[in-house]
Amino acid sequence: MSQTVHIDEKWFYLTRTNQRYYVVDEEELPYRSCKSKRYITKVMFMCAVSKPVYGLEGELLFVGKIGIFPFTCEQAAQRSIKNRAAGTLETKSIDSIIKQVIKACLIEKIIPTIKEKWPSTSDKRIFIQQDNAKPHITNNDPNFRKVATEDGFDIQLVFQPPNSPDLNTNDLGFF
Repeated sequence: MSQTVHIDEKWFYLTRTNQRYYVVDEEELPYRSCKSKRYITKVMFMCAVSKPVYGLEGELLFVGKIGIFPFTCEQAAQRSIKNRAAGTLETKSIDSIIKQVIKACLIEKIIPTIKEKWPSTSDKRIFIQQDNAKPHITNNDPNFRKVATEDGFDIQLVFQPPNSPDLNTNDLGFF
């Protein structure tokens, strides 16, 4: 388990339909910018965590937190409104999470962050455990294998056993 990185994705809503605020008399209520409660924006995040690594004297070498990565993209605004001009870059959530999006997140965000944060004293053979969702890629993807074996690392993708959600630490404790 010391070389296992658990990844999992989760949808988060930016606001709730009903919210309660405690405000001071001079304070204004927070502004909510959505059409109605039927159009609340949601964003999916990919979280990667691992077991903390301790040294011989008990000092903490690696916290175990790899990162949390949003599935968003930058798009130019098509029209002008009073708050922004046309062509201004906006951050939009990716609504359809497909295999190419998961693959890009693994190759461009998660693996470089693992290589950056992984302690130099630990074994460089790492297993990334993911659930059995359809958009996840397999271990023999050529682009993934190329990135996973660079810099002396040997990163493998493994799937968690079916019907065992208690083997994913993200579902148990983080989310």
